Amino acid sequence: MLQNQKVIIIGGSSGIGLETAKQAIALGAEVIIASRSEHKLQSAKEQLGPKAAAYTLDTTDEGQVQAFFEKVGAFEHLVVSAAETSGGPFLQTDTAQSRKLFENKFWGQYYAAKYGAPHISKNGSITLFSGVVAYKAMVGSSALGAVNAAVSNLGQTLALELAPIRVNIVSPGIIDTPSRSKMPEDARNQFYETVAGKLPVKRVGKAEDVAQSVLYLIQNGFVTGTVMHVEGGHILT
Repeated sequence: MLQNQKVIIIGGSSGIGLETAKQAIALGAEVIIASRSEHKLQSAKEQLGPKAAAYTLDTTDEGQVQAFFEKVGAFEHLVVSAAETSGGPFLQTDTAQSRKLFENKFWGQYYAAKYGAPHISKNGSITLFSGVVAYKAMVGSSALGAVNAAVSNLGQTLALELAPIRVNIVSPGIIDTPSRSKMPEDARNQFYETVAGKLPVKRVGKAEDVAQSVLYLIQNGFVTGTVMHVEGGHILT
């Protein structure tokens, strides 16, 4: 249980982050969610109720991240699920797009860990987010795979440097979340169906699947430096 514990979820306004916030509150936690979108934050806050607070935060702005943690003060657990992802053929992808990907997913998590760690209790934790393409090469995912691998290595190194604070990494596979809402519905459903047919579990993931793994890592005080693969056996195929 997470009674009387404060959990900060950066990226908590939708998808996996929002579901993690819901599950943490159900376990008794006080939750702070943060993301760029004030509209999404307000919608999420209405869903989460009085045990949640919401802050607008751009994780690519180092100064903003530092100021955010100075404002919220002491807490127990940090989860950083916020990230914009992109892909495309290596030779045809604009370098600026790949740099933006690093700014969002790697440096955003780096800043959060750097400025959040001094405020985390010694029995607390940090959970970062990598992804399946760090462990299974896929065409069109050269930059994203590199970013995800960098996050995983960062997290495992921080598990040593920030000890006794525990640091773990979640590596999701293909998850049905609002992040793919820009795809036409037919194309999205076909994509999910194709992926599901290749997976041992015969379905794509849900936000709840990943959130359950995050809550496990938060609560198990004997787990650190672990990459938790939540991908339905994708790396086996």
